[in-house]
Amino acid sequence: MKKTMKLPTFSAAAAAVLLSLAMVPPAAAQAPKRHTFEIGDEAFLLDGKPFVIRTGEMHFTRVPHEYWRHRLQLLKAMGMNAVCAYLFWNFHEFEEGKFVWSGQADAAEFCRIAQEEGLWVVLRPGPYVCSEWDGGGLPWWLLKNPDIHLRSKDPKFMEASRRWFKEVGKQLAPMEVHNGGPILLTQVENEYGSYGNDAQYMGMLRDALVDAGFKGPFFACNPVYDLGKGNRKDIFNVVNFGRDAKGAFEKLRRMQPKGPLMCGEFYPGWFDTWGAPHHFGNIDQNLADLRYMLENNGSFSLYMAHGGTSFGMWPGADRPFKPDTNSYDYDAPISEAGWIGDKFEKTRALMKEFLQEGETLPDPPAQISVTSLPPIRFTKTAGLLENLPQPVPDKAPRHMEKYDQGQGSIVYSTKIPAGPAAELKVGAANDFAWIFLDGKQAGIFDRRSRRFSAKLPARTKPARLDILVHTMGHVNFGKEIHDRKGINGEVTLGGKAIDNTWHVFPLRYDAKQLASLKWQDAGGKTAAPAFWHATFDVETPADTFLDMRSWGKGLIWINGRCLSRFWNIGPTQTAFLPGAWLKEKGNELIVLDLLGPEKPEIAGLETPILNQLRPELDFASGTTIKADLKLDGVAPVMSGSFKPSGDVQEIRLPQPVKGRQFCLETLNAHDGNPYAAVAEFDLSDAKGNPISHQEWTIAYVDSEEHAAEDGSASNAIDGQTANFWHTEWKNNKPDHPHRLVIDLGSETEIGGFRYTPRAGDNVGGRIKDYRIYVGNGLAVPKGE
Repeated sequence: MKKTMKLPTFSAAAAAVLLSLAMVPPAAAQAPKRHTFEIGDEAFLLDGKPFVIRTGEMHFTRVPHEYWRHRLQLLKAMGMNAVCAYLFWNFHEFEEGKFVWSGQADAAEFCRIAQEEGLWVVLRPGPYVCSEWDGGGLPWWLLKNPDIHLRSKDPKFMEASRRWFKEVGKQLAPMEVHNGGPILLTQVENEYGSYGNDAQYMGMLRDALVDAGFKGPFFACNPVYDLGKGNRKDIFNVVNFGRDAKGAFEKLRRMQPKGPLMCGEFYPGWFDTWGAPHHFGNIDQNLADLRYMLENNGSFSLYMAHGGTSFGMWPGADRPFKPDTNSYDYDAPISEAGWIGDKFEKTRALMKEFLQEGETLPDPPAQISVTSLPPIRFTKTAGLLENLPQPVPDKAPRHMEKYDQGQGSIVYSTKIPAGPAAELKVGAANDFAWIFLDGKQAGIFDRRSRRFSAKLPARTKPARLDILVHTMGHVNFGKEIHDRKGINGEVTLGGKAIDNTWHVFPLRYDAKQLASLKWQDAGGKTAAPAFWHATFDVETPADTFLDMRSWGKGLIWINGRCLSRFWNIGPTQTAFLPGAWLKEKGNELIVLDLLGPEKPEIAGLETPILNQLRPELDFASGTTIKADLKLDGVAPVMSGSFKPSGDVQEIRLPQPVKGRQFCLETLNAHDGNPYAAVAEFDLSDAKGNPISHQEWTIAYVDSEEHAAEDGSASNAIDGQTANFWHTEWKNNKPDHPHRLVIDLGSETEIGGFRYTPRAGDNVGGRIKDYRIYVGNGLAVPKGE
């Protein structure tokens, strides 16, 4: 039964009108006016006149097709004059050579609607885009090639990228402003300076866009600390940051003396990862930075103005491995479900002060209706291991992409002989794995903690070994994007390779597999892993939030569409279900739960639950750091002092040192307070080359803030400089020394490190004096 909300809602009739308008093609219009757009010495020039770009980032893949117009109207009402949009390559070419540009993937339609609503478009077609999206938008099938180098001049990568740009050009090059379309600017790559420094590679991509029909202008964005890397005169530079607009623009101007100033990504909030607190932005700080930019004729893109939802299996993972939630709410001015409030109104009020001549803001459209749903009871179930597809025989397990699979789960099965209890080991199981012996669970692998071994019990006769590997998105940042799923490396039992035929079952969870499930009466069963089935009716389709708190970990499908992942550890405990994807009668809901539900039912809520952590429910306790520090008698390899500025600081060790663990010990802070903070920490080898974070974990940290913000230690090694590790400050204020120990996964030669302080002026945690330790047992699990 639909209930009245405090926020204004549509009547059912009004909601139906809104949805129908979104789907009806616009009436025939006059031929669009052609424009000129140039990058001048001091300003962007639209038809020869100075123009400040006020862009709101919104990704059409993260918003139901039926709601595109509504959300674009909200952007316009908030004071944006443009929308910034990524193209996710793998969304349009999930299968190699098969491009999709219709329905939810109709980029041209999205741009046409934007133009109809009075918005220009800033296009960001990749090939790499990051964006907390599976693989940063790069297709999984690229990883079938064992020696491919992504984001490089590697001919294998460039050939595929050129083909992608050709298809993009067919769809969108005719929509540049000089052709009468809305596209002002086109981006080349994305934050490439955080990955490499090859200007020739950037030039090859720019040339590929030109060959595809684009005329530009072209631009590149980079974080403050990576400005200038891969820089070219024929690609304009903009800078990405979340605070300290003045400092960031000063750095951009030093690197690029002429041209307008622009922030390519300005962060009003941040994204969420499973097991960490929901993020909130600081509206007063955001408004102050936006005001500074506008007062100085600076352009910007608000990332995100509306985050929406990474539906289905599309969320990616931060490095080393921090899987992203489906909710991409981002604490943006326009919420995941398209709601507006104080942040929207304050942003709108600020924009009104800086409107260009003749510009006015429309009123925001009414909110799409929302409803609650009574508990939906699941009456049928189907065991996952009892519903496997036809197997692929193999001599040894290989990674998932080798079996032409890019998402989902995969089961590796073989027979092992009778024998004593022994340790089962794999090189890596990306990302989570459950081990079954004759159908009974015998262990868990967990990529978060690099736990890739399990003790199998003694066997009096041969037994069937099943390893169910479940994926949660390819890593979308850093060199770690070469992220191959499933089992990587050798599988051993008792130290010896398993020499037997394997049967591999790819579980893509596509329509064919779901249709083949053999359903049985649930009868109170809660066995796992298993699929669950229910049907339900609704009085009037409207948006709702599925309450997943009684379920474990898995996937949800609604009416054949993969809706979302879920995981009881939080912070997200609901799944946004658009009313546009419901019907009045016979809605089909399928849930795959790898752990098993406490109660097999789901209700629909009127408000989301985005910030409820339940670490006690973590099936593997993979994010809990329980270790003892062992520094007594260990001599530091160097001591030093960091500069008080917010600039990146590159430090070389007196001489290269080998070790598996690296410890940063902070002795004090520049402001005299007891806190320490690190935005990002990187290591380099003896030649100065960066060391991959692929196998890194946090082995020990003495303090991290969770009560008032996400100050997790893992933020220091995830590649993102907009978040940070911060010692406790809300409820406790432990003093220096603070210690952070990084486990590299194996003994590694270290030649230096790179310290990125927390950004901004007058911020706490800037480390002054420090000591560095390198060794093999600086932090050990408790009890060892």
